[in-house]
Formats: sequence, C-alpha cells, structure tokens
Amino acid sequence: MEITLKAQGHENVTGRHRSTFEVTKDPEIGPTADCIIGVRADTACADLPEDFKLMLRRGARVEVILRAGGTEDRVVGVGHPKMTLQDGRSMVFRTSDYIDDRTVLIRCNKAARDLSRDLVRALKDPETVLTVKMRVLDVR
Repeated sequence: MEITLKAQGHENVTGRHRSTFEVTKDPEIGPTADCIIGVRADTACADLPEDFKLMLRRGARVEVILRAGGTEDRVVGVGHPKMTLQDGRSMVFRTSDYIDDRTVLIRCNKAARDLSRDLVRALKDPETVLTVKMRVLDVR
C-alpha cells in the first residue's frame, strides 16, 4: 500500500532538527521551526486512509520518499500500536520512540538535519512542491 501527499516549500525551511521532520497544513512557519520541511500540506495524520492507519498501528515498516526541486531523499521508519494519528494539522516523523497525536512514524533513520541538503535548499523556495510518498514495506 502507498499514499502520496503534497506540500509547499517555505523561505524559513532550515532542516536542522536533530530528531524529527514535519509536514504541516499551516501556511506559515517562523525561523525557529527547524523541523518543518513543508507547509500547506494537503494531508495530516487525521486525513490518512483508515487502512493505512491500521497498518501503522500494526507496526508497519514504511519507506518515505521525499521529492522536491528535482532531487529526492528516502527515510524508513515504523508504526506502533499506540499511535492515535488524530492530529488535523500535521504529521511528524521521529527518530525516537515518542508518540503523540501528530506522530506518523517512529524510529526513522533520518531527521531533518540528515536530509539531503539539495532537497532542503529546494524547499526554501515557496514555489517548490514537496511530494511525500509513503510506501508500506512490510507489516509485523
């Protein structure tokens, strides 16, 4: 199973956070929002298809393909039974085991600071479209 969502770049994207990256429906972010890599997203946790949420809650291992400005990066993380996936504004991808309503994946192999610098530079342009494809690799 795979789903794709879209977001936009923003001039304040820095991609410096040590343990997360985030995509939000919010149209604006401040200069300290170092985990947010995309704004004006068309999807948040609450909008994910129910069958995809079920797979995440069953501990699915998921590959995330981030594409923008002619470049891409790939991240792998897992779901967890305690995920609520209820937040209506954003999706957070975490390297840690921390779970809240915004968490879509934990134990990711990359945070914002680990993403391709070419990708992050592209996302500093508000006209850049970020495509986020999430593909289930396997379910425990």
